[in-house]
Amino acid sequence: MKKLFLGLAVVAGSFTFAQQKTSTSPLTFGVKAGLNVSSLSKSEGLEDQGSKVGFNAGGFVNIPVGHSFSVQPELLYSQYGSKYDQTILGKKYSYSKNLDYIAVPVMLQYNALPNLYFEAGPEFGFLVGANNKLKSESNNSSIADADVKKYTKGFNVGLGIGAGYYFIPNLGVTVRYVAGLTDTYKDNSGDAVKNNVFQVGLAYKFK
Repeated sequence: MKKLFLGLAVVAGSFTFAQQKTSTSPLTFGVKAGLNVSSLSKSEGLEDQGSKVGFNAGGFVNIPVGHSFSVQPELLYSQYGSKYDQTILGKKYSYSKNLDYIAVPVMLQYNALPNLYFEAGPEFGFLVGANNKLKSESNNSSIADADVKKYTKGFNVGLGIGAGYYFIPNLGVTVRYVAGLTDTYKDNSGDAVKNNVFQVGLAYKFK
């Protein structure tokens, strides 16, 4: 983790130098938060997997690297996973897999308009929690809650694509889809089970 932050600092320093050479726009810092609608890629035994609602929140720095381009590293707490409901003998149950990450997206942004951008880039995730929950929807009670972190890979890589629109100079709405590239399970002999998430939220830049 220390190497990651050192690497990000070096990258940020390099982009800062490039920004000073190519643009008069300053660095901007901000915070963001939003809704996650996540799922796991389907494979054998996971046909019933559905979407799970979670959230993401954290901060970012926007680094101009040219007249129309910028790089935006972010540090987020982000909830991934999946959920599905099943009825057995007339009783409804819900099963959820909850995967919590410290996510580090690094987005290259193209500023199509002063207040509109499009973006793409990698996201690196560090697992901080993983559990499976079984719940009875009939009486809203928990039946099982199992920690499965030891069976889950601690590092996740995804590819994100998205856009953002600022209604005013420091407040805007963001949308992003992140497709997982790595298997979430350790020692998986079957098809890879990957994270996928659609995100929508608000971003605030400090001026």
